[in-house]
Amino acid sequence: MLTNVKDILAKAKEGGYAVGAFNTINLETTQAIIEAAKDLSSPVIVQVTEKTFEYAGGRGIYHLIANIAEFYAKDIPVGIHLDHGKSFEVVERAMDIGFTSVMYDGSRKEYADNVMMTKKIVEIAHARGITVQAELGNVPYIGEMQMDTVDWNQYMTDPEQAKAFVEETGIDTLAVAIGNAHGFFRERSEPDYERLSKIQSLVSLPLVLHGASDWDNERVAEVIKRGISCFNVDTAIRLAFIGGMREMLQSVDETDLRKVLGTAREYTKEAVKKKIEAFGSAGKA
Repeated sequence: MLTNVKDILAKAKEGGYAVGAFNTINLETTQAIIEAAKDLSSPVIVQVTEKTFEYAGGRGIYHLIANIAEFYAKDIPVGIHLDHGKSFEVVERAMDIGFTSVMYDGSRKEYADNVMMTKKIVEIAHARGITVQAELGNVPYIGEMQMDTVDWNQYMTDPEQAKAFVEETGIDTLAVAIGNAHGFFRERSEPDYERLSKIQSLVSLPLVLHGASDWDNERVAEVIKRGISCFNVDTAIRLAFIGGMREMLQSVDETDLRKVLGTAREYTKEAVKKKIEAFGSAGKA
């Protein structure tokens, strides 16, 4: 059943567990995410990026997710979320399509510009009952900078600034940077746990962590204990999907795409299940 992301994460924060926000680009990935959540009786967030809007069509991918959630997972809370909307136009388009949760990512802008645009989006979104996530601090990508020259203190979220940002903008959830990194960018050798604890003490909102697809269960448990209520997962899903396709295509002379993509779907489903179990949301639907 379609559920507002704000409600899903409020329960996670109160219950001391985290919910996975898993990126999808197609039918099979969407089925894998929702079927995994259904098998484990877990709330789940299915999210898309603006690149997926270009690839699959914004309305097409939104209604695909919504239909699967409504018709095949009636007892599972499923949120639909725009991940990393980097312009007002993209965020507005998502809201017009029907997304009930959007992320405006102004983390690469000057602080004052990030505050100004985030506040504008919050005012419009809240008038329509839409949840807003924003990001403060930088979670780097490959290609943005040299991995060996990152001054992590410069890129991580400042706790006092996070408090001011939340108060000024009125956002519903905050994505933080504690040494985490997107994709295959080499992250900080150890997450800054104390920084996260400080943010948690100053900010009452559910906190979100991007770029932690490859974290082991010990790290995951530690940051949940210190306030993380949601993990974004993309790279782990891509690797599982491609791994399933690669094994199928290399092992047999198969021309039925349903079998090839079906195998990729099963690999992805198992990867999602492992994340759900690590996040502690199994049985929380």
